[in-house]
Amino acid sequence: MTILLLGSGGREHAIAWKMLQSSLCTKLFVAPGNAGTESIAVNVALKPTDFESIKKFVLQENIKMVVVGPEDPLVEGIYDYFQKEALLQSIPVIGPSKLGAQLEGSKEFAKEFMVKHQIPTAAYDSFTKETVEKGCRFLETLSPPYVLKADGLAAGKGVLIIQDLKEAQQELRNMLVDAKFGQASSKVVIEEFLDGIELSCFVLTDGKNYKILPTAKDYKRIGEGDTGLNTGGMGAISPVPFANATLLQKIEDRIVIPTIRGLQKDGIPYKGFVFIGLINVKGEPIVIEYNVRMGDPETEVVIPRLKNDLVELFVATANGKLDEVQLEIDKRSATTIMIVSGGYPEDYEKGKVISGIEYIQDSLVFHAGTKTENGKIVSNGGRVLAVTSFGNDFQEAIKKSYQNIEKLHFDTMYYRKDIGFDLLS
Repeated sequence: MTILLLGSGGREHAIAWKMLQSSLCTKLFVAPGNAGTESIAVNVALKPTDFESIKKFVLQENIKMVVVGPEDPLVEGIYDYFQKEALLQSIPVIGPSKLGAQLEGSKEFAKEFMVKHQIPTAAYDSFTKETVEKGCRFLETLSPPYVLKADGLAAGKGVLIIQDLKEAQQELRNMLVDAKFGQASSKVVIEEFLDGIELSCFVLTDGKNYKILPTAKDYKRIGEGDTGLNTGGMGAISPVPFANATLLQKIEDRIVIPTIRGLQKDGIPYKGFVFIGLINVKGEPIVIEYNVRMGDPETEVVIPRLKNDLVELFVATANGKLDEVQLEIDKRSATTIMIVSGGYPEDYEKGKVISGIEYIQDSLVFHAGTKTENGKIVSNGGRVLAVTSFGNDFQEAIKKSYQNIEKLHFDTMYYRKDIGFDLLS
């Protein structure tokens, strides 16, 4: 079948790489893609949120399935758009409905869903521009650090964790009154801080049945020792070494099952990924947030560990037959290290020529922010490349990634040299 994959990051390159291993995938288009997807599939200059142009392309190219990588088209309702268009109804979209996508599109919606379905999460309240001073008083009732979350999508940067009360109150005003994150922070959720270690759980569901994919842990901060500004993610490991059988069973019983049942009870159409951001507090898993697609860079470690045919999994998801599939997972560890542009996550330059990719051995290179210019691969984003490696444990895999990164070069390139080190103690 001919498949259209929407997106342009490392996540999409990894998904494309995996789908192309399937005998079911005869042709793959990626919109808009990057230099990495261009080398294995056909890039198309389409914006993932331009549904009219996507419709035209899907009909023109006889597309049989649409796989949605990023959150924006899901939150804007691409699934619903296909359902309402007579000519598109028979074409499966791998991704939830617009209502289901509110689990990521609105922090408040997600919190209300968790409370309703008794899914463990931090205590919270939400505030708007009109109730900003009430929010400042609410902060006074909490102990530091203070957690402020923009309600809407802010490209993974809408969460602030602040130690000082006065600073937290000022940032709340910045978000609500001065629109620090634009429309995304027209409402802000203030949350109780949870002290523990984070991990991510990935679930593929057909709306009724589900499969739990390998766990992963990502590293959000730009600086070593988890310091500095939040990013889209600087690296990831899978599986998570502290996620033992007891913790995994608790995650399934207390979080995954109530989430899938909650979607059914609330009549929310959902055929796609649920990414559950968790924190392990003294052996008890608590939900920090939901995302409605695979994470990035976690995809770059989770998908390579999947032995199954990914297109077969998507077909089963579309047909409501995930219960008939048995997941097969590579027992080895996988790690990915993200290479970024100097200055990221703030101002950075694009167009830097990348060299050395052809010298990489025994690792996978997934392109995130790249494009081809005059026959050369150049940087085209803040996060540029992800180097993924396998090992018998995460230390061996990390060592391999770092050895290969030394072969790569572009002007101002930066990467963290301590991914996974927090798990060695």
